[in-house]
Amino acid sequence: MTAINMIRLDANSTDFNQQLKQRLAWDASDDLAIHQRVLEIIAAVRQQGDAALVDYTNRFDRCAFKSGADLELDKQALLDAWDSLPSEQAVALQSAANRIRAYAENQKLQSWQYSENDGTVLGQKVTPLDKAGLYVLGGKAAYPSSVLMNAIPAKVAGVGELIMVVPTPGGETNPLVLAAAHVAGVDRVFTVGGAQAVAALAYGTETIPAVDKIVGPGNIYVATAKKLVFGQVGIDMIAGPSEILIICDGQTHPDWIAMDMFSQAEHDENAQAILISPDQAFLDQVEISINRLLPEMERADIIRASLSGRGAFIKVNDLQQAADITNTIAPEHLELSVADPQALCDQIRNAGAIFLGRYTAEALGDYCAGPNHVLPTSSTARYSSPLGVYDFQKRSSLINCSAAGAQQLGRIASVLARGEFLTAHARSAEFRL
Repeated sequence: MTAINMIRLDANSTDFNQQLKQRLAWDASDDLAIHQRVLEIIAAVRQQGDAALVDYTNRFDRCAFKSGADLELDKQALLDAWDSLPSEQAVALQSAANRIRAYAENQKLQSWQYSENDGTVLGQKVTPLDKAGLYVLGGKAAYPSSVLMNAIPAKVAGVGELIMVVPTPGGETNPLVLAAAHVAGVDRVFTVGGAQAVAALAYGTETIPAVDKIVGPGNIYVATAKKLVFGQVGIDMIAGPSEILIICDGQTHPDWIAMDMFSQAEHDENAQAILISPDQAFLDQVEISINRLLPEMERADIIRASLSGRGAFIKVNDLQQAADITNTIAPEHLELSVADPQALCDQIRNAGAIFLGRYTAEALGDYCAGPNHVLPTSSTARYSSPLGVYDFQKRSSLINCSAAGAQQLGRIASVLARGEFLTAHARSAEFRL
């Protein structure tokens, strides 16, 4: 097997910024043919409802449904899936759910208000969404961890009804996914996927209710559909390839770091794994570990393509320079494998999830640590955050003017409204003076 020669970047080279920019880039351009096809699917679902859903599902997923009612899984199927799990899987799933729920409970936003001296009351009312939709990958490529990560924050937020859609190609369901839906408290499950499922959640059909927000990952058709229905409903994010950036001082076992890089590279060929270190000899050791361990991996070809095409080693002067580069990259996952991770963490402004210390593998966050694994990718951690309870809550402003307060505020509003030539605004305030 041909050895991987990791791309090496030197933070002190004159063209480093350009080299880094090129390494971070990936082709996210829209495929116009896919875009047009998804528009057609959305239009068909809006116009034909369940009939279009059944037709698309039977064609794309090789099913034989007769009507929209056939698409819904009975909740007993979720309980049966849970009851049939091997004990080891059941314990692991329940333990992960408990940790995710405990963490989410700390994220809940609370309503608040305060009173001014004249009796005017101002505040904010926090309420959960009425309905949320969760898209879940189906068949063999299914991820029960994603069910927990998307569903539990919604239920903790108090969402009235959580609707899950999951394709069942060839009629195949994944027991772990259904069991995870049971543990997470999903209210209704429909065996439909693709752009047609997103359209159904956005606009509703005779069987599937319209929701207020759609969350969960999917293929290019699902991602395109989420883009196109945004505005009709809210969405979580349009996720790019998975990413990991590791800062290491050279004192962690190189095998650990190599496997941490593999853990993201195995997702797909566009996933990105970057290691930053001030220790050149350590970078060499990790490259040796990569080539020694790679043949053991089931997804070795994918890992090889990912590391060769998008991976990188970055040599820096010190950990401060590493932090500066990290803030530019704004990675989805960041491991701080150093002697004093908290001190280095204080220098980090842009990252989706930060894993502190040599013993904190990123994979723990993917499954069971507690914080959400739905994270901003493609440098969007510069301005966005992990999925959380707050994504399923709305905030309404509260304004309750006293008679005295209306006198002061009315005069201010009048002046500003007349300055904008909005006379009705001004007079509306002035009538109460």
